[in-house]
Amino acid sequence: MRLPAIALALTIGLGSSFAAQSTHTEWSRFRGPNGSGHATGGRYPTEFGTTKNLVWKLALPQGHSSPIVWNDRIYLTAYRGDALFTIAINRTDGKILWERQAPDTKTKIIDKRNNPASPSPALENGRVYTFFPDYGMLAYDDEGKELWQMPLGPFDNIYGMGASPVIVGDLLILACDQSLDSFLLAVDKRTGRQVWRTPRPEAKSGHATPIVWRGPDGRDQIILPGSFLLTGYDALTGKRLWWVRGLSFEIKSTPVVHGDTIYINGYGAPENDPGRKINVPPSDEVWPTIDADKNGVITKPEFPKYSAAFWFEVADLNMNGSLTRDEWEYYRAALDSENGMLAIRLGGTGDMTDKSVRWKYQRSVPQLPSPIIFEGVLYMVNDGGIVTTLNPETGEQIKQGRLTGALGAYYASPVAAGGHLYFASQRGAMAVLPPGGDLTPLVVNDLVEDIYATPAMVDGKIYVRTTEALYAFGM
Repeated sequence: MRLPAIALALTIGLGSSFAAQSTHTEWSRFRGPNGSGHATGGRYPTEFGTTKNLVWKLALPQGHSSPIVWNDRIYLTAYRGDALFTIAINRTDGKILWERQAPDTKTKIIDKRNNPASPSPALENGRVYTFFPDYGMLAYDDEGKELWQMPLGPFDNIYGMGASPVIVGDLLILACDQSLDSFLLAVDKRTGRQVWRTPRPEAKSGHATPIVWRGPDGRDQIILPGSFLLTGYDALTGKRLWWVRGLSFEIKSTPVVHGDTIYINGYGAPENDPGRKINVPPSDEVWPTIDADKNGVITKPEFPKYSAAFWFEVADLNMNGSLTRDEWEYYRAALDSENGMLAIRLGGTGDMTDKSVRWKYQRSVPQLPSPIIFEGVLYMVNDGGIVTTLNPETGEQIKQGRLTGALGAYYASPVAAGGHLYFASQRGAMAVLPPGGDLTPLVVNDLVEDIYATPAMVDGKIYVRTTEALYAFGM
């Protein structure tokens, strides 16, 4: 199976050399080429707003999915009440070309940072593939004709589902991490029929979208972080090839590749920071004393005060109001896991933890935004707005601080285009940074409206989805 040129470029390495390695300018999946956050080609504006460098503005229904771009089209998903929509937009003038409603279903919002239209579409020439957690997957041609549908779920992720589908050769790949029965799914993109489905029993909570890496044997691998593990799967068969331990019990960010190394951040809770670890005894030690009614499970009134009360909900994987011994052991493992940004050498066979972890950094680690490597510097911004720059080779901190003029929470991931970095805060401030690791913005553009979706950058245009509209900015 041939790897698309865009993914192959990512396996060689990103950073200052990326533009020279690929002339592909589409933004065909969440966070662009192989999830890297890097755009190619064109000059991009650094100053923009409701009047400056505005090409067009399109009012939209609600949704947190990112704009995804192919040729002259932009695709995204949205919802109105219980109705779920895939929308095609003309890139030139911002006019809606078509919208198609998914089959009737009941939608639900479990967490305000997530909603029924959070996963982003995946695109290729003449095809768009979408995933709605409350329904499943759908495929359309570029004129809006439905090609196939695949109902999935219901799911039991305590934050709602968030991973986006990705295309690998003839397969459409979807990560379905949830409280119980997590799995990685591959379907034939032409028919929607399942090709393989691999269980992920360790994965209990996460939103990470997979990336693609070509191994030394020439075969494509699906690289996916999850609770406690980063795992590499054979793309053709779904076979688990190698894994690395040491990740947080919750993984929501998409990793990035640079050279032979993958970088992934995971954050569970403050108790998972260094120096705050809580040691919880095994079930065999605590059950005789805390299972007061001797019914074999622990209810919330019986839950001991090792940690905050919310950990009961975290551990109650089947949400039935009681904890089994297995759920208690997950609770122990979750509290024992550590927040961190890890640099992991790709590939291998079996458990590669001792051989492949290059370094781990554990201060102000993001929960939601994904990292980016730009001009030889690793950047990450945590949910509270603290930006950290690191040397990707050593993990040594370069700088850490907040972006002046763009304070507040961050849910969108940073992106790079035209020699600059773009950070979008939840309250709608977009800070533009120079290369080199400096955290002093060149300019901060205030769009006023809230931003949860990661911007798309294509051919000198910046596409930003707010909670109210989709904006196109250009020179």
